[in-house]
Amino acid sequence: MVEIQVKTASGRGEETNWPVGAKAQAFAESDDEWFIFVLLPKVPQVPRSFVVPRDHVSAAAWISHEDWRTDPSAPAGKRNAGVDRARVLVRVWSGYEDRWDLLDAPTTAAPVLLPTSYYRLALDERVGLPPGHPWIGHLPRW
Repeated sequence: MVEIQVKTASGRGEETNWPVGAKAQAFAESDDEWFIFVLLPKVPQVPRSFVVPRDHVSAAAWISHEDWRTDPSAPAGKRNAGVDRARVLVRVWSGYEDRWDLLDAPTTAAPVLLPTSYYRLALDERVGLPPGHPWIGHLPRW
């Protein structure tokens, strides 16, 4: 048995994103908590789905938001939104597309399929991981 939360977005190409608020960013309380991000394209195209463990969602939301918020090229004082307003682009979930097979094992056994740039950002002092995230101190390789 698994717990699944579904989030949908209408397609606008690679700029499509999902809001990932504070509730969705909570860390997993069990090894069975998953998100399915569904991209609804224009008809007659078929929907795309991305199967993502909850702790991967919390890491990706934080990394996406903090990288955006602290971008050194952004004008000072212009990016003040809190992490509860995080948005994650479709390209961030691309490694999880149609990975329904992941549901056959606990979330803790799922490989991290986030972009490799997110691994570097998770180690970066400017971005890092959310306080208390389960990967702090033992970041998995991806």
